[in-house]
Amino acid sequence: MQRHILFVDDSPTMRASVTFCLRNAGYQVTEAENGLDALEKLKQMQSAGTPPALILTDVNMPEMDGITFITKIKEGAFRFVPVLVLTTEGEKSVIEQGRLAGASGWLLKPFQPEQLLWAIKKLVWPT
Repeated sequence: MQRHILFVDDSPTMRASVTFCLRNAGYQVTEAENGLDALEKLKQMQSAGTPPALILTDVNMPEMDGITFITKIKEGAFRFVPVLVLTTEGEKSVIEQGRLAGASGWLLKPFQPEQLLWAIKKLVWPT
């Protein structure tokens, strides 16, 4: 069972706290600061033969926002990788944009570690 997650968020604090939670739960985590950085990390992961089982992404980021990032990955080799959006953007229009882009799920910040781990398990490793 592959337990590698790509986490994309422009906040160093959010990246540190979520990565800490995920690693404590036994996941391998690769971090990216924005959509452009994440696309580069995905290329590296593909070259190394270690594609992610799941992508977590924020929506509001510099360089490339989360919706654009999701759209780009869903057009390529990672189109079948589930994407969980972690964001403060709870408006229906933003959620609909994410869904149309290919997001598999949505978790509003702030959230508890247990909520995140449950959402990941539900998307990637359902029983």
